[in-house]
Order: sequence, then structure tokens, then C-alpha cells
Amino acid sequence: MHHSTGPQPTFQSGKRFASWIRPCTYLLVLAVACVSSLTSPAQADDDTLRTVQEGVPKGKVTKGVFDESKTFPGTRRDYAVYVPSQYDPKTPANLMVFMDGMNYAKPNGSFRVPIVLDNLIANGSLPPTIAVFVNPGTVPATKPGAKNRSNRSFEYDSLGDRYAGFLIDEFLPVALKDRNISSDPKRRAVAGISSGGICAFTVAWERPDQFGKVLSHIGSYTNIRGGWAYPALIRKTKSDPKPIQVYLQEGRDDLSNLHGNWPLANRDMAAALQFAGYQYKFVMTEGGHSGKWGGEELPNALQWLWNDEAESTVIPPASTKPKWEPHPLAVVNEDVPQGKVESMPPWNSKIFDNTIRDWAVYVPAQYNENEPAALMVFQDGERMRDVKGRWRIPTVFDNLIASGDMPPTIAVFLNPGHDKSKPRRGRKSSNRGFEYDSLGDRYSRFLLEEILPEVEKKYNLSDDPNMRAIGGSSSGAICAFTVAWERPDQFRKVYSNVGSFVNLRGGDLYSSLIRKTEPKPIRVYMSDTSGDNDNPFGHWPIANQRMESSLNYMGYDVRLDWAEGYGHNADFGSMQFPEAMKWLWRSESHTPTVDTSDDLRGDLTLLNLLVPGKSWEVVAEDLGFSDAPCSDADGNFYYCDMRAPAVVRVDANDQSKSVIAKESVSGLMFGPNDLLYACQGSQKRVISIDPKSGEVKTIAENVAPNDLAVSDEGYLFITETRTHQVTRIDIQSGEVTSVDEGITRPNGIALSNDGGTLVVSDHGGESSWTFRVNEGGVLDAKMPTLPMRLPIDPKGEFKFNEPPQYLKASKGDGTAVDKLGRYYITSDLGVQIFDPTGRPCGVLPKPDATKPLTSCVLAGPDHSHLYVTNGTTIYRRELTVEN
Repeated sequence: MHHSTGPQPTFQSGKRFASWIRPCTYLLVLAVACVSSLTSPAQADDDTLRTVQEGVPKGKVTKGVFDESKTFPGTRRDYAVYVPSQYDPKTPANLMVFMDGMNYAKPNGSFRVPIVLDNLIANGSLPPTIAVFVNPGTVPATKPGAKNRSNRSFEYDSLGDRYAGFLIDEFLPVALKDRNISSDPKRRAVAGISSGGICAFTVAWERPDQFGKVLSHIGSYTNIRGGWAYPALIRKTKSDPKPIQVYLQEGRDDLSNLHGNWPLANRDMAAALQFAGYQYKFVMTEGGHSGKWGGEELPNALQWLWNDEAESTVIPPASTKPKWEPHPLAVVNEDVPQGKVESMPPWNSKIFDNTIRDWAVYVPAQYNENEPAALMVFQDGERMRDVKGRWRIPTVFDNLIASGDMPPTIAVFLNPGHDKSKPRRGRKSSNRGFEYDSLGDRYSRFLLEEILPEVEKKYNLSDDPNMRAIGGSSSGAICAFTVAWERPDQFRKVYSNVGSFVNLRGGDLYSSLIRKTEPKPIRVYMSDTSGDNDNPFGHWPIANQRMESSLNYMGYDVRLDWAEGYGHNADFGSMQFPEAMKWLWRSESHTPTVDTSDDLRGDLTLLNLLVPGKSWEVVAEDLGFSDAPCSDADGNFYYCDMRAPAVVRVDANDQSKSVIAKESVSGLMFGPNDLLYACQGSQKRVISIDPKSGEVKTIAENVAPNDLAVSDEGYLFITETRTHQVTRIDIQSGEVTSVDEGITRPNGIALSNDGGTLVVSDHGGESSWTFRVNEGGVLDAKMPTLPMRLPIDPKGEFKFNEPPQYLKASKGDGTAVDKLGRYYITSDLGVQIFDPTGRPCGVLPKPDATKPLTSCVLAGPDHSHLYVTNGTTIYRRELTVEN
């Protein structure tokens, strides 16, 4: 507990803050209101309904294999079909489809669905229901020594109608052949656990004409592949909710890992469903990421789900109006030197064209023009500087600077801009939402290119980012965070009160983005309350908790002060503001605490990959243009300066450099006979280079290669970007064969460590692609399994209540693979990292954001350094590639 004057907030800074049970009225009231959801069910004895009962007719389970999908080509999956003994072919039966189905069907597993259905159908609680249990697809390896590849995440975690189409058009007609199934969506349900849970929701969301009921156990409404977006999408349907009934079960101690915080994500879903008027039930059980607790609740869940008149969970509002009083440090102390507030001439912006705004500058009495002053920028400046209002920031700064709790700090109070062509309504500024809620670097550029240079004409400001802070309330708070997120080289302290990290203009993205981006050196103070907004754009209390949870998981210096009740206002935040400033400006350094205990097997978080204290270091600079990085078995690094031209070897131990050939090449990789194989697009050929003698030989001509991969069977796979194809070359014979066409701009290319999977990046598209490699270099099972993070379009419209516009081209480029099978793909945003199944692990931003990032490779001692070609410079950084 953090103690401060006035009402005492709950001071939270741990990963479990963002789970379900918290000491706040909002949640306690919910527990009371939803007592039927959170206590032992009254309908029947769970153990009775989950165990085989004497005299109860048993349904029949038959098993099959489905391997004929065109939607997920090359996949194979097991399935089973349960038909109750009461099934009458003359009467359409209910249907229930379970993802990860074979686990649901186990008679001794957590769910035991056939047994539960036997009992519920026999006692009349459910009509005769046929259940289909379908496993996710696997891409079986055909090449000797290669491993099967799971397609589960691509199928289950992806948003859109792909999986729904697979079920409805391909799979179910086969699995349910000759069965009489109801076509009424109210009699058709989908179910799943974890990623299968979000998959079930996605199927019904996309095709409510086919499935009207959803059963979700510990659903992954997180950022495995974009599932975080659902709460905002649901809220937008309030005027016309989709005809689906949703049962959500979640565990109090479920995961908080690189993909998100499961308890908070499910709470967010529940709040959105309630706001939009859906028929839903939310059950928070004990336990974590396991089927145990959902299995125990299954009989009750099914009875609720198949009752069209079932009552929904009701989460009551939590807003209150406690008495407000100023913090003692927000009261003028005549014994303390008083700073001055200078009103500045109205500002006409060029970046926010045709806008005008009022602004002012606070200068402390202790300001010395010979010493750089700290800086803090406040949005909604007029309210923040009002010494008779809630915030009273000039008075607070006077007192804290005098006591030594803050350095002498110049404060800039900025109002949002107003469009000069529009009439002003009261004191409202027409451009506030656009400026504050939009993501991207526009507002930071406005500060750095327009406002601060004007301030620096009169005052000596520190250029140390650790001495620069920015803050605000509501939309001004997300604006402050966005500035520091975009420009941590300029601002490293953020103050946020009731921050609008919701879908006003896409701000609900941040809590997911944080977990999959290299941590930035910023300190973040947050305050919010359980009574904050719940409206068409999001649930502010949950949004702020999701932000804190993400920042805490990634090791940020973060603090969230929390209180019961209140509302979307300055009451609680202003009472804590002096204490917030003490914490934000404290001199002690932060030592990150990293806890990845919630990462499951197969989760490859950035936190375990990055080496603390290690960043990018220069390998070579002042090059003409760098490309074609590769490594040999000993970790020696090779690259090409394409304008020299020269292929250069860098010794793994002493970093000494030697030129091995005077050629300009793009892709470069070792292959048979210890030769380097290289792309020469300008000469329309692929060549080999002897690294010892420098001898060059032509392998194939009349091709337009960009990059290449070398297989252990003696084949080269090259990308021919302009002709949109992948081409195979037989090194020994020189035979050239087109093996794929249709990728927009195929660019980088790499083989998995076992040689069974080929990854191709798309410079002009939104995904990178995987293929199965068969014997003889034959490719099939083509799917866009690696979703690339896309840049925000800086010229986008940033429409209200819409996500930002993204550029359609990721500029996916060179590709590398490490010892654990991660894929590293260079792109416009940096190095994007994926696990072996294609799930995004995170992004390492470009070392030099102003130059193109063309390729990468693992090299150096133990191949533990990631080398990148970044324009005229090559960088490397040490990684823990075996974690």
C-alpha cells in the first residue's frame, strides 16, 4: 500500500495487479452481483454429470482423419464425432463443434464431453446434440529428418473468416456426412479452450448465420495474432448486436506473458459484451491456464448455453463522487519562492495546419539561465495550470522544487489546437481528439519542431531525455505516452491520469504493442479508478490495468495508483499529483525485474532473447550500401558493400576484415563444397564464390535473383521479386524451375534448421509465407503464416473510433533463423521475430531509423550475435539465442 494525503490509493506494481481479484469496490460488487457465476452451481452435482452413470444411454464416438483442405493446404488433422443414442435421423439434431477437440473428447480428461452430453441429454437438460471434436492441423514433414509443423496458431489465433470457411465449406460436410443437423444457428454452437476459445468466438463472429452460441474456456483474447482487438469491435455493434450467445470462463491466476494478460483480456471481453447488449455469461473460477476449472463448470456452462432465455451476467457501474480536497502541496506556501506563468502568443501550427492554440510557460523562481532546466510538457494546459482548479500545477511545482523533490523545471502548458475555419463552441478545441488520440509521430514532431524551439529562444532547456517529462489527463495522457513512445530520445518520463488507452483512434493497441517491442527507457506513472468510463470506445479501468500489466511484464519503471469509485475526472489524480511528481522525478535508477514464469513451452519472449545492457554496436560504417549478410560454420561474418563493390569477411574473434571478392551481390550463403552462393540481379545470374581464392563461377543465368537459400540436397531457392516468383536451381546441373508464383514482392528467403520449411518474406505485402519442402526441392502447403507488423501511415486520416491506417507493405526483406528456430525478418519497422510456428515474438527497432534495413544473419561466437545491414552501416548485438 502506498500512503499519501487524502484518500489512500492502492499502489500496484506487480504482474498480478492486473488479474481478477482486486481490493476495489468495482470487483467486489461484481462478485456479489454475479454470485451465481462465481460460486458452486446449483443445477446439479458436477461429479454426477461428469461421470458415467448406470442406466444412462451412451452415445457413440467415431474417429477420422481430414487431410483434404484447400484453405489450409497440406494439413492433416484428427477428428471424432459423437452421436447420442437418442439421435433420430428424421429429426435435426443440435450441433456443437469443439476446437482442440480430442482433448475435449477424452473420457478421463478435464472436460469428458461425451459423458457430460450423455447425462444432460438423458435427464432432459439438453436436446439430442451431435458433437464434433476437431484438432488443429499439422503440416506433416515429408523430407527425411524434418519435423512436423503445427498449424494451430495460424488457424486458431488469426482473425477473419478463414477458419469459419474451412469448418463450414470443407470440414463439416465430410465429418457430418449422412447426419441430419439443424441449420438454425441457435441450435449450433462452437467451443474451444485458449487459442481454441478465441477461434470459436471468431467463427461465430464471422458467421452468426451458422453458429449462434459460443463456449470459450480461458480464451486467448490477447495479441498472439491480433485478438486484443475484439472488445473494441464488439462495442461498435451496440446498435445492432450480432445474434450470438457467449459463455466465457476464465481463471483468476491465468497467464500474463508476451502475448497479453488473460484475466484482463477476458474481463475486457465481458465488459464489451455487456455494453453492447449481448446475451453472455462470465464465470471467473479459481486456477490458471488449464482445462481443470472449465471442465468442472462444463455441465453448468452447457445448460446455460443451450437455454435461449438464460440470464446474462450484470456488471454494475462503479462510479462515485467522493469529497475532493487539494493535496497540501497543492496549496500556496508563502514561505516558498513562487515561479511565474507567462502567457505566450497564440500559436499557429504548420504540422496541424490551420489550427491555433493558446499556451503558457511556467518558469520556477530557481531558474538559472546558465544551467539547463528540466522540462515538463502538459496537454490541456489551461486546466492544468489553473491555480484554483483541481491540478494547480504551478503551485505544486513551486513547493516540490523548493523542497528538492523536483529539479528546477520549466513547464509548458499547451492547449489543443482549434481549426480556425470552425466556430468555437465554448472553450472546446476542435482538433483535440485528432491531435491527442492519434498514434504515430505527428504530435511529437509538433512539439520538437515547433513549440520547444520557440521556448528555447528564451529559456535554457536540458537536452537530456531523462530530464524531460510529458503528461496529461484522459486523451492528453495517451498523447503524452505516444510522444515518449515515439521519441524516447527526447522524453523519458510520462504522467498519465485516466489515460484514454482505448479505441478513440486506436489507442487500445498499446498494451499489446508494448509486450512485443524492445523495452524503451521510459518511466511511466499512471492513475485511474474503478469508476472511470465504460462507453462506446472502451473500458478505461481495464484499459489502464492492461497498460500497467504490459509495462510491468516488460520490466518498465511503472507505477499505477488505483482507487475505488470516482469517475472520468481529475478528482483522484489531482489529489495524488504531488506524490506522482515525487515518484516520477526521483533520482534513484530503476533495475528491471523480469518474470517470464507465465510463458508456456514454445513461448519465445523478447525478454529471454535480449541481453541486459547490450544494444547495437557498429561493425562497419561509411559503406556505399550494405547487404548480403551471411555466416560460416565458425561464426565468421560476411557482407557485401554493393557500391565498392566488395564481398568482405569479418573474423568472428578479432573482427578483422578482409576482402574475398570484388563483386556486387545481394543474397549470400554458404553451400556445397564450402562455396559461397550469391545473387547478382544486375547481371541476371547466380554465382558461386570460393572464399579462399575469390574465384567466381556462374551457376545459373537469365534469372533476376534478389535473395537465396541453400538446401542440403544441393538446391538453391531464389526470390525473383519483379516477376513475383520463387525459383529453384539445381546447383549441379544448373536447371532452373519456377516453384511458386503469386507473392506480391517475394524478397527474403530462409530454410528452417531441419530444412523442412521455407520462409519467404513479402516486401509488398502484409505477411510472410511458409512452404513445406519435400524431397527434390518440391514446395507445397503455401500459407501466409507470419503476420508482419505494419507501419502506421503518417498521412493517414486517423478517423474517430477507428484504428489507425497502416501501410499495406511491410517491406519484409532479408531473413535469418537461429538455433531455436526463430525467424528474423527485416522490415520497415525493424527486425521482426517469429517463433517456429509463425507467432510474432516481437520487434527490434532499426538501429538507424532513417536508413533501410535490408537483411540480417546470426554470426559471431556461437552464432549468438544478430548482424543487420542498415543502409551505409552494419550493426550487431548480442542475443541469448538458446533461450
